[in-house]
Amino acid sequence: MAPITDLGALAARPLFEPVAEWLRIFGGEAPPDVAALNAALASREMPAQAASGAPIRFVLPADSAAGYEERVFTHGEVETRADNWHDFFNALAWLAYPRTKRVLNGRHHAALQAQRAAGSSARGTVRDAITQFDECGIVVASASPELAGLIRAHEWKELFWQRRAQLARDMRFFVFGHATWDQLRAPFVGLTAKAVFLEVEAAWLSRSIEHQLADVDGRLAGIFSRPDAYAMPRDFQPLPLLGIPGVATGNAEPAYYDDTRQFRPRRNLAALPSGAPPFG
Repeated sequence: MAPITDLGALAARPLFEPVAEWLRIFGGEAPPDVAALNAALASREMPAQAASGAPIRFVLPADSAAGYEERVFTHGEVETRADNWHDFFNALAWLAYPRTKRVLNGRHHAALQAQRAAGSSARGTVRDAITQFDECGIVVASASPELAGLIRAHEWKELFWQRRAQLARDMRFFVFGHATWDQLRAPFVGLTAKAVFLEVEAAWLSRSIEHQLADVDGRLAGIFSRPDAYAMPRDFQPLPLLGIPGVATGNAEPAYYDDTRQFRPRRNLAALPSGAPPFG
């Protein structure tokens, strides 16, 4: 399957809801240039900032002594390659989740400083965890602790098929990871995201996407501001994206969920890691 390049078509697909309006605004069949992305940033009521307070702007890559996250932290410069889908979706993530992206940049920087102070060259679990969520994260907003429990227990067929109507009523999915959006242009068997759970009221699920997105961004920023939260990659819950109703055409049949290549049973039902509360 060739990756979808039509931005308008992507805007209409499941799991692109957080960035759908921007996709429609940009339009066309290629990522916009940095000038257009910076104009979009400037149109926001609240400008995006790095953890240092430096205003965010998208720039072409250049030789620099500073690493990627350091350059974001110190100068607010987000390296964005021309005609690169991965970097384009990273820019959209800054537009959709500016508060969370700022907090993640701060945790990256703090972990890097601690690593250097210790004289270590290892990235460490905190940076690995943050990178995984930044690239492949998803938020599961649920008004039903029972449905969230089915995800944690890897009861995929019960969740996605037997409870399909309840899932549509009581749960929403918000992709955060820019690599995940890029992969969703041409989904493949086994495509999985790293999930964080948010508990919401039933009435919240009927609010506008703008309201939901702002709330998700604020709550995520609060969660990741805690130094002990999601400090290891294993603290995230794996979520097979092609099981979500509507994401793959084949999942309209119950037999689809018998494929253990993607819908793997949980091996260990032990207590959750301390960094991953039942809800964020």
